Amino acid sequence: MYLYFNYKDVHIMKTTSITLPTFLDIEASGLGRGSYPIEIGIVSERQQTNCFLIRPDVAWLHWDMQAEQLHGLSRAYLQQMGLAVSTVAESLNQQLYGKTVYSDGWAKDYVWLACLFECAGMSPRFRLESVYALLSEQQLAIWEATKQVVIQNSGLKPHRACADALILQKTYLWTLTHDTPPLLTTTHAAA
Repeated sequence: MYLYFNYKDVHIMKTTSITLPTFLDIEASGLGRGSYPIEIGIVSERQQTNCFLIRPDVAWLHWDMQAEQLHGLSRAYLQQMGLAVSTVAESLNQQLYGKTVYSDGWAKDYVWLACLFECAGMSPRFRLESVYALLSEQQLAIWEATKQVVIQNSGLKPHRACADALILQKTYLWTLTHDTPPLLTTTHAAA
C-alpha cells in the first residue's frame, strides 16, 4: 500500500523546485463573541514549524469548555506556560515580516490576529490570506478529501495550531502535484 508520509515530499520539492507558501493556524478560546487566540502555529516555506502558546490577557475572559475539549489546552495551562501577547505579536512580525501567509479559517483567524495585535498595541507586518486564494479549480476539487486523508495518514492531532498548519501545507503540496487525493494507509486508518 502507498505510504504518503515519507521522504517523497522532500524529493518532489527538490526535483520540481516548488516554493511552498507559509501557512498559519490559530486555536482560540472559543468561537463566540469575545473569543481570543490561545495558540498560533506557523509552517514556513522551508517546512520549519513554530508554535506559540499565548497567555490570555487579563481583559480576555471568554472561555468555552467545548473548545478546550477540542484543543486540549486549559486556561490554567496557558496562564502558566503561555507567552505574553506582546511577545507573540513581536515574534510573528519578526518571522513573517513582509510575507503573505495563508490560513484555511481566514475569517476567524483574521479577527483573532486583530485581537492579538490590538491588545499588544502593534500592527501586523505581514498579510493574512485565505488558502483558497492559492488553489486552482483542480486543487479545490480534491482539497477536502486530500486534507482528511492527510490527517488520517499523518497521525497529527487536529485542533493544535502547528499540527493544523502542517496539515494545510501537506494538503497543499499534494494537491499541487497530484490530480487525485492520496490513498489511506493502513497504519493510521480507523478500524
